[in-house]
Amino acid sequence: MRNEGIGSWPARRARKTPHRTALVHGSHHLSYAGLHERSSRLAQALRAAGVRRGDRVAYLGPNHPAYLETLFAAGLLGAVFVPLNTRLAGPEIAYQLRDSGTRALLYAPECAALVPRDAPPTAVEIGPGYEELLAGADAGPIDETVAPDDLCLIMYTSGTTGRPKGVMLTHANLVWNAFNVLVDHDLTADERALVTAPLFHTAALNMLTLPVLLKGGTCVLVDSFDPAATLELIDEHRITFMFGVPTMYDLIARQPGWDGADLSSLRLLTCGGAPVPTPLIRTYQSRGLTFLQGYGMTEAAPGTLFLDAEHATSKVGSVGVPHFFSDVRVLGPDEHPMAPGALGEVAVRGPHVAAGYWGLPEETAAAFRDGWFHSGDAARVDEDGYVTIADRVKDMYISGGENVSPAEVELALLAHPDVAECAVIAVPDGKWGEVGRAVFVAREGSEPDPQEVLASLAGVLAKYKIPKSAVRVEQLPRTASGKLLKHKVRAQHGN
Repeated sequence: MRNEGIGSWPARRARKTPHRTALVHGSHHLSYAGLHERSSRLAQALRAAGVRRGDRVAYLGPNHPAYLETLFAAGLLGAVFVPLNTRLAGPEIAYQLRDSGTRALLYAPECAALVPRDAPPTAVEIGPGYEELLAGADAGPIDETVAPDDLCLIMYTSGTTGRPKGVMLTHANLVWNAFNVLVDHDLTADERALVTAPLFHTAALNMLTLPVLLKGGTCVLVDSFDPAATLELIDEHRITFMFGVPTMYDLIARQPGWDGADLSSLRLLTCGGAPVPTPLIRTYQSRGLTFLQGYGMTEAAPGTLFLDAEHATSKVGSVGVPHFFSDVRVLGPDEHPMAPGALGEVAVRGPHVAAGYWGLPEETAAAFRDGWFHSGDAARVDEDGYVTIADRVKDMYISGGENVSPAEVELALLAHPDVAECAVIAVPDGKWGEVGRAVFVAREGSEPDPQEVLASLAGVLAKYKIPKSAVRVEQLPRTASGKLLKHKVRAQHGN
């Protein structure tokens, strides 16, 4: 094969394990041979519609085999895949389609209202029309020359402070990230992964689905996350590998069926996106399960740091050490590594780090410097090389001459039994310059007193880190992908 990219994976897998199940979606099972044939037919159909090397092909819809068929079909043509977030509003979808210059769009029926009027030249709804398209397409192989450094996909960041940026990930970026997962997670060929997090997020796609398919395992695709159904699916499909954010795992553990659920098949529980509260870790440990925490970012495809099971307790709060093929530094303002325990900015280098931002040369030059991607996240590294993420550099504040990390305070607040979500911001103070204010959402059925919540931090945090005020709210502002919008919290509660 001349194709050295992601698009060749179904063909390479089909010649090794054609009859093994690649994907499960509801009652539908798709073998690797079937995935190869369907991806090839879709590639032929897209080529017949005028899609060529370098053209952008977008997908808008929940988790579904067609998502991966589109990714692989684009890769067969040397085209560029653009996954779209179904939680965005119509104008946001339209912006990403225009910004990427998408030529072909495949979308689920339930997302039809999000498709802009000036849709790309080729727009195909997943359903009967999609199946007719595949059935009528040439089944012959496609063997375009695709090099590892060719662009594979454009994945848009959440845009917490402005317009989202399109991160350019090459085929090599995804391959090396998958290698990191295979090495550090020790995946096996009989892995059965439950994919409940949306595939348009980099972790669900690149830290779970693609590594499992590379290894020849099975991915069970679920349209949307349901905590009660998750317990049933684990038992039904004998799931061995899951990924989720802390909120998802918390909801699962709060289900009435938690204590009696059969979780004996589970081997790997990976978690990212936010720090994991210690009580949640203990809840899963009580069932004989251990979280494998990590830290990543879209610009690193995304795996960067990883905390293995052996150190899950001894290094609790840390996100571990660099993945096998990653290099990470914690840098000071002079871009020299900081001493152990000192705060600095996380920078990462490796073959999985993105080529830059689509159409944004100035932003690319500012963030990707001398081979290192500068994340904007603040962290500390201990004497053993384990990294603890503190916060976004811009979210840190100084109270009475002391640096305060809101994320550290938020993690302590989440240990309170009646706090479901929280955000800590800085507000002006005549004596200390700045002090913290906690903005929190109460757990359903509880009405905690804000001052009592703050009092619970005494003896847990240094006095200067404890917020001076607290506000209980119904909800916190978030992006469509669930990221907290700190600038909106400041605007609403910072005075």
